[in-house]
Amino acid sequence: MIAPEEVKKIILQGKLIPKEQLEEVWTKVNTESVDFAQYLIEKNLISENILYEALASYFGVPFIDLRRQTIRKDILTLIPEPIVQNHQIIAFEKDEKEIKIGCLDPQDLEIFEFLKKKTNLGIKIFLTTPTSIKQALTLYHKGISAEFKQISKGEEESKLVTPKELKQLAQDLPIVRIVDTLLEYAIFEGASDIHIEPAENDMIIRYRIDGILREVMRLPKSIQEGVIARIKILSRLKIDEHRLPQDGRFKISTSDYKISFRVSILPVFDGEKVVLRLLNESFQVLTLEQLGFQLKALNIVRENLKKPHGLFMVTGPTGSGKTTTLYTLLDMLNKPEVNILTIEDPIEYRMPRVNQSQVNPRIGYTFAIGLRALLRQDPNIIMVGEIRDNETAEIAYHAGMTGHLVLTTLHTNNAVTTLPRLLEMGIPPFLIASTTNLVVAQRLVRKICLNCIQSYTLTKKAIQDIEIHFSLKSILEILEREGVIISSKAPIESLLFYHGKGCKQCNSTGYKGRIGIYEALEITEEISELILSKATTGEMEKAALKQGMLTMTQDGFIKAKNGITTLEEILRVTKE
Repeated sequence: MIAPEEVKKIILQGKLIPKEQLEEVWTKVNTESVDFAQYLIEKNLISENILYEALASYFGVPFIDLRRQTIRKDILTLIPEPIVQNHQIIAFEKDEKEIKIGCLDPQDLEIFEFLKKKTNLGIKIFLTTPTSIKQALTLYHKGISAEFKQISKGEEESKLVTPKELKQLAQDLPIVRIVDTLLEYAIFEGASDIHIEPAENDMIIRYRIDGILREVMRLPKSIQEGVIARIKILSRLKIDEHRLPQDGRFKISTSDYKISFRVSILPVFDGEKVVLRLLNESFQVLTLEQLGFQLKALNIVRENLKKPHGLFMVTGPTGSGKTTTLYTLLDMLNKPEVNILTIEDPIEYRMPRVNQSQVNPRIGYTFAIGLRALLRQDPNIIMVGEIRDNETAEIAYHAGMTGHLVLTTLHTNNAVTTLPRLLEMGIPPFLIASTTNLVVAQRLVRKICLNCIQSYTLTKKAIQDIEIHFSLKSILEILEREGVIISSKAPIESLLFYHGKGCKQCNSTGYKGRIGIYEALEITEEISELILSKATTGEMEKAALKQGMLTMTQDGFIKAKNGITTLEEILRVTKE
């Protein structure tokens, strides 16, 4: 939407509402947190058409009242429904060269560029009114409903059973268009996963964006079989197999992106649930700074990467960004004079000069067997995607002890609990103490959307909520030690924190993108002695904090104070 400040400026310039009256409304709107333009229209202070005509004139685009337009169904459906809903735009006319778009925000350039590439047509932008968009949406739903009816030809007729009929349904143009739209929009939104979930009466589509699952649309039950059959054809899976789980993959390549889709199909009560994991093959390896490492942890990581042998472990739950961190570390180590080999499940990104091997348990090719084979390939550096069992852990530690640098991941809650976990896996204390170089634990937090970031101070209730989980005194001392605040004696009520108000660019979530929070546990002489004496986790954590380790929570609070993420996000991920 057009920023309220801009709307106010245009009204003042055009003298559309007396200044005193406008200022009075402005104060009221800011205290009540309502939409400024909509409030003016609802209170009959200005007509909708006059306001949006003035906005159109200011932005130098033509104005159109779509209520007076007859829009053809084929033009209307050029733009997928989720985009229409999220970006408030309507296609209303087109010829061989361009498509005419009615919108509420002529500055939403990203979506116009997406539509230009999707339709292969030029885009002519018109400013319209919210009422026009609302009315056009009712036409849109009529058009979509009719099309779905035509696809399904009645619920009873859609229950196809033969592979030949399923294959035919999957190749029908409307089904192809629906699946293409689901995939394209997921790429456009930056989703990491697409969930297609059959329910009793419809089919739910959800995208995981910035780690959070969000429902984007519901489709009629009647097209369920066609959509799933289409995905099976793309993934080269058995189209007539409905009782067993299936896994497959396919790729989409354009001049702008190359995306690999990993497909998992699971039989559930109401049909088959499909999850597609999106992997960007044109992925650019990030730097440690871009991942979110603070200066102290950054220096520790760099120093430990210089060591010629030993283990470098990255820990955290599934989806915490461990693989991305490993690829960044490999990129830093990737030089022509070293031989790097990996054993992964699966290979997520291809790296030049790195010899990557993928496990295949179905034929008996496990991490342990693969790792043994890697050691016969004269490696300098080995990356083991994940230590899942005692055998893999044992081989990895012997490799680290005998002159190889081993990078790997493990599932633990924080850095210190990795050490007792390794003891449980049967690794002798002397081997852990002498061969482990560094353990990095991490989580991913959502970043505040820079387009709608706002500062605020904490209320008494918010402070009480934080104190339930954390010691505010120690956190303030850490913020002072790290130079984030001047004094830990300053009342926390006086400190500024940040959140996103919610805007079109972040789909009103207040967040856009993710960054890591980390703790880097260096295995120093003191920590080694504690491992050998089988000290408790608490004793090892106390020693790590004494030598200056920042915990993930402390790292998170620093990022929250610096306006990178929110306190709510830190509470969310540390609770998980």
